[in-house]
Amino acid sequence: MFANFDFDVIRRSLAYLFFDGMTFTLTLTGLATVGALVFGTLLALMRLSNSRLMGRIAGVYVDLMRSLPLVLVIFWFYFLVPYIGQWLTGSSRPVRVGAFTSSLVTFILFEAAYFSEIMRAGIQSISKGQPAAAQALGLTYSQTMRYVVLPQAFRNMLPVLLTQTIVLFQDTSLVYVLSIPDFLGAASKVAQRDGRLVEMYLFAAVVYFAISCVASFGVRRLQTRIAFVH
Repeated sequence: MFANFDFDVIRRSLAYLFFDGMTFTLTLTGLATVGALVFGTLLALMRLSNSRLMGRIAGVYVDLMRSLPLVLVIFWFYFLVPYIGQWLTGSSRPVRVGAFTSSLVTFILFEAAYFSEIMRAGIQSISKGQPAAAQALGLTYSQTMRYVVLPQAFRNMLPVLLTQTIVLFQDTSLVYVLSIPDFLGAASKVAQRDGRLVEMYLFAAVVYFAISCVASFGVRRLQTRIAFVH
């Protein structure tokens, strides 16, 4: 079965695949994770606030994003953001938005809907007596959240947050549809150039599988350690 495989094409392309493609993928994953976690936490706080309007707005946003295919959202932002920028700035032509910026904004806004539900569960897992005690000591609502509730919520939800980050890492391969040279896009370019589609796509699958398995193992170890501490 593998008699006609040209594995040398993988060796010749390793520098391009990892220094260009994987660097792009990991950069996008890291920045999108930070942005989505911040925005997701804000959405979670909105949903748990006493304001019904803020809770309704956040709820509609989360439900909308979780109901749409990610690849469709990627296309929307890539093609519509320049026109939205034109409308906001009053420019005579669409505002140029790079593929990386468009993809980063897309993943932050999309993944924030999932991170928000994780953070909401983490916040609700904290005993209600702790915020009440903090406020009794004179802490404001924002101080209570910042110093008492959120640190514990982050700690409790860290394994789940990291698991969602692994999913985000896998989802970044969808930027391939925009011809962005992420890891999968780089593998596709090499495959098309050398006519070795099977070898390159198989290698890309192995790399994604290996990274995801190692990361998942680390998350399980972390989850066991957190459970042991509790």
